[in-house]
Amino acid sequence: MNAPANPAVAVGSGRQELPGYLSNGVLGLRVREAPLTAGMTLISGYTGEHPDRGIEAAAIAPYPCAGDLKVNGVSLSDVPHLLEVMDQAYDFSCAELTTRFRFQVGDICASVEVLTFCDRVEPALVCQEIGIVLDASCAVELSAIVDANKIDGRALRHMRATPGESKPACDGALLWESAGGLSTCGVAYVTEMLGAGDVEPARPPLGGFRLNSTYSFRARKNRRYRLRQMVCMVPNQMHSQPDFQASRLVCLNRKRGFEAVRAGNREAWDELWKGRIHLIGAAPRWQAMADAAVFYLLTSTHTAAAASTSIFGLATWHDYHYYYGHVMWDIDTFIIPILNLLQPGAAESMLEFRWRSIEGAASNARLRGRRGLQFPWESSPSRGEECAPLPGSASWHEDHVSLDVAHAFALHAHMSGDAEFLRSRAWPVLAGVAKWIESRVTATERGYEIKAAMGIAEREQASDNSAFTNMSAAVVLRDTVWAAERLGHTPNPMWSEMADKIALPCKGPVVVSHDGFKPSEEKGHTPDPLLGIFPLGYPMAGEVQQATLKFYLDLADGYIGSPMLSALYGVWAAYAGDRELSAKLMEDGYGKFCVGRFLQTLEYRKDVFPEQPSAGPFFANLSGFLYGLLMGFPGVRPGPESLPEWSRRSVVLPAGWKAIEVERLWIRGQPTRLEARHGAERAILQSEGSGRKPPSACLVELNPRRSRLRRRAVR
Repeated sequence: MNAPANPAVAVGSGRQELPGYLSNGVLGLRVREAPLTAGMTLISGYTGEHPDRGIEAAAIAPYPCAGDLKVNGVSLSDVPHLLEVMDQAYDFSCAELTTRFRFQVGDICASVEVLTFCDRVEPALVCQEIGIVLDASCAVELSAIVDANKIDGRALRHMRATPGESKPACDGALLWESAGGLSTCGVAYVTEMLGAGDVEPARPPLGGFRLNSTYSFRARKNRRYRLRQMVCMVPNQMHSQPDFQASRLVCLNRKRGFEAVRAGNREAWDELWKGRIHLIGAAPRWQAMADAAVFYLLTSTHTAAAASTSIFGLATWHDYHYYYGHVMWDIDTFIIPILNLLQPGAAESMLEFRWRSIEGAASNARLRGRRGLQFPWESSPSRGEECAPLPGSASWHEDHVSLDVAHAFALHAHMSGDAEFLRSRAWPVLAGVAKWIESRVTATERGYEIKAAMGIAEREQASDNSAFTNMSAAVVLRDTVWAAERLGHTPNPMWSEMADKIALPCKGPVVVSHDGFKPSEEKGHTPDPLLGIFPLGYPMAGEVQQATLKFYLDLADGYIGSPMLSALYGVWAAYAGDRELSAKLMEDGYGKFCVGRFLQTLEYRKDVFPEQPSAGPFFANLSGFLYGLLMGFPGVRPGPESLPEWSRRSVVLPAGWKAIEVERLWIRGQPTRLEARHGAERAILQSEGSGRKPPSACLVELNPRRSRLRRRAVR
């Protein structure tokens, strides 16, 4: 029941599509349709100097699992036109990509199958198996290659021998430095040849920025030969000698064996898929898109990541900037809340990145003459400093990022039930951002205003009282008051006053984007006030909420197709009570973004923005979609209340949908079942009470009588 629907097999080649994207949240690969040719690699935390912008950016690392095949002296790499791609299939149940192709050399045909995956259990590990069958006896050379050719940086050293040992512990290791010397990464690999007898590979020194192991043998007709390679990649953020540590890890996994590694990876994915979202009554393609969204989110996040993920996970491609791998507000607003339910350890790891960069947020506030914490608009993956491309115009006024970060910390405290996290992590962030709000607002006769800010739409000119910014400030201030009282502190009375009296821009009963708003202005159809309704949960009077929903739903045609908020229109239409419109806007706002190879959700809808490159998987879109499925349509909003009280409104689903069900979400350390049936007064959130803990998590509760922390292990 929990096995996901796999995307369509990509047959043939030559289409203008994004290559397949493989990841485990620590390593990310773009695998070409000709998979032995080097694709592109990112490693969490590994950064370099961008060649054009000069800023810190995610850096391309050596490609760990390239290869080559030579038949009777003819190399595939020399005559790639002789390769015929048959098909490429992605198994979402275990994150394995399988490519089949033929290599024709004269009268001899080599049928090749390449299996590639990034391991969930050992997150520094990439595994690949190249299987070949030839239709005639011939001479064969099969190579496993670590390829650093044509990427920025330089080799600091490479090893074929093992220091102090008579025999090499692995096939080889490479220490690679990124452009500008900002990072290094270590790469080490081992190989194994099956079916060719006792044959040793040639391991020449580093040449052409490639390390290769080549097996030469005489192949028999119709016999299967397999070359297995396992590669570990470690950034210097995780170890001071990353090539040595990569060597240790790859030797460990050679001892485990390829089949055991593969089986462990599959078991890890079986566990993750217990969080599969079942869409009852929806068309099968919606189930496939939901499975793809869950898959790409989970495969791009891991508790072991050295940095937070970017808005494209660990995916990149050479025709687009992919926002330089920077950490932006979309992560805190859209991704972390979903991970709290599906993979809470990964959510906490991403919040830990924000915590580690808290001094940078304090310095950023001081540089702007403010108090407290002001998180950067575009955080560098290594230190969390402001890293927006010059002149940095968005970073001048996009103040809501600090509010997004603070609210993400509060949500994790609510959803995890971890009072130690609340005390040691969430409270300092919330209090620091509340102090920043104090220094950012202006007291006027309207109440408290935030001047010269910008909402979600990045316009040329800043505006006073951005609706989303002001609503977020009020929500965060209330989060901070709750945290203070929960921890036994006395909250600043100004926090409640500012939350109650924050100025909102209105035209009649409608909350609009900012003071002086006109629908005809630049990006005037951006529905940022609706983000205050869901998922932010800013309290509005019923008539104000409905008027605001109607106003922006009427403007939907002018926005849908744009990134980020399009995926939420279906929920907003459901909140307005229109199931038919909800179904239409789900298709326009999300369904039409999922095109091309393996359902990678694009940033822009291609039919609306044909001039934009195809870039994906874009996590603001797919996480917005998942947010709607798990909390929007069910009417669930996490808070400090008991679990049944999280279900805050009746369930309204798109036309034709009957129910949304999930066997296991993680809430307050407990496996929890979700059932949201259309027309029900409230969705059901039921803790299974098994006491099993999520990976890398424990439950912490507060002793109210003694006001001290008491840790309770979850059995």
